[in-house]
Amino acid sequence: MADIKEELRAFNKERDWDQFHSPENLAKSIAIESGELLECFQWDGKNYSLEDVKGELADVLTYCYMLADKLNLDPIAIMEEKLAITKKKYPVEKSKGRSTKYDKL
Repeated sequence: MADIKEELRAFNKERDWDQFHSPENLAKSIAIESGELLECFQWDGKNYSLEDVKGELADVLTYCYMLADKLNLDPIAIMEEKLAITKKKYPVEKSKGRSTKYDKL
């Protein structure tokens, strides 16, 4: 994880792009790239280009990592924290095989 963080920092520094990477702009970029990822499945969720999906997913993940870095957050740590919260909201015995929202279980 540290390697990719440093690589992204160097990439942006070389191009003087950090000036554009406010938390707000990075969050917007995540939403935009997520839309492009969703577009890969727009008309046919079974016959999609894995290469296109891979590229768009990489864009989403890149902006997510950059936002976490900008906010001095550890991506792995925040995912682990959120997973612990979600496990409590969705106990296996109530939620297994169901897509019901936690407050309706």
